[in-house]
Amino acid sequence: MIYKREELEKIEQLSLAPYGLKSANSKGRVYPEAESKSRPAFERDRDRIIHTTAFRRLEYKTQVFVYYEGDHYRTRLTHTLEVAQLGRSLARGLGCNEELTEAICLAHDLGHPPFGHAGEYALNALMADYGGFNHNTQSYRIVTQLEQPYRNFPGLNLTYETREGMIKHETDYDKSDAEGYEPDKRGSLEAQIANLADEIAYNAHDLDDGLRAGMFEMAALDELTLWQELQDIVGWHSERPLSHITRHEIIRELIGKSVMDVLEYTGKRLVENDIDSPEKVQTHSENLVSYSPEFRAKVRQLKKFLLDSMYRHYRLIRMQTKAERFVTELFQAYANEPNMLPTDTKKRLDEAPLHRVITDYIAGMTDRYALDEWEKLYNPYRRA
Repeated sequence: MIYKREELEKIEQLSLAPYGLKSANSKGRVYPEAESKSRPAFERDRDRIIHTTAFRRLEYKTQVFVYYEGDHYRTRLTHTLEVAQLGRSLARGLGCNEELTEAICLAHDLGHPPFGHAGEYALNALMADYGGFNHNTQSYRIVTQLEQPYRNFPGLNLTYETREGMIKHETDYDKSDAEGYEPDKRGSLEAQIANLADEIAYNAHDLDDGLRAGMFEMAALDELTLWQELQDIVGWHSERPLSHITRHEIIRELIGKSVMDVLEYTGKRLVENDIDSPEKVQTHSENLVSYSPEFRAKVRQLKKFLLDSMYRHYRLIRMQTKAERFVTELFQAYANEPNMLPTDTKKRLDEAPLHRVITDYIAGMTDRYALDEWEKLYNPYRRA
């Protein structure tokens, strides 16, 4: 039997929970298109995102460590893939739409500039008088305007539900203006899952990368309740050397505990609040996808540790300071002399203000491309 779109939509109707969004019930796309013969609408969105230039560039964009620090640290691409995997697991466990969740997860960091949050802070400061910069909003601009793979419309022409999930993506560090997407309503359960999948992923892989880089004193980690529990589970304690295998075991257990806590607590809240439709999800007084209060307290403790011991580590601060300089000097050079912009980029000045065009150009750069451009502009012995 061949499972065409219609059959797959029927499977969704039968298999998803009442609060899960169904492809056949989508509010549609901005520009009318014939539906795919083989794929439901949200699966088609996911595939369009994967095939973008912006998605491929994530391979050489910083997560925490700039690419030249080593080949084994996470990049923005590997982070995105980990988020998507966790998102699908959570969506499956809660009976939500896996393809929609995956599409939102895969798109959530498309707008990140080079050098991670350091690049974002620099661009936001430079754009303070011109509308600011937020990587979440930039991700939305990419899928609605900047990517140009189609002849008849700008962007990717994604469904309303994927676009809404992107613009309502929120973590401790990200929140965007959801104007045009019923801002008084919360994100769908699929969008809320993407939020938590992002947090679970970066907590786990930042801890993993920090351990690999030797940034932590084990005695300091021993003060964390969650770390103590993970040690007990894997049967290792900090007076012994931390092997490669043990590190992997600890990170796996951290992810597993996080996922199970979210599934169990969210499932309980869905039942207690009689959530039986997508509308009830979005009009509820608070997000339903969450850690339990007990586990959230442990996670907060871990996040504070990562902030103090890793993100503020002198090695990362030095790297971030250099990154902000590179981004700032690139921006200022192009603003002072727009004719230094590439020809295709200059063409966009007919449709957008100079500073926004410059920001779009820099935000689209990979780390190494940004460094290469900086050298061309500021190294007198480097040919342009």
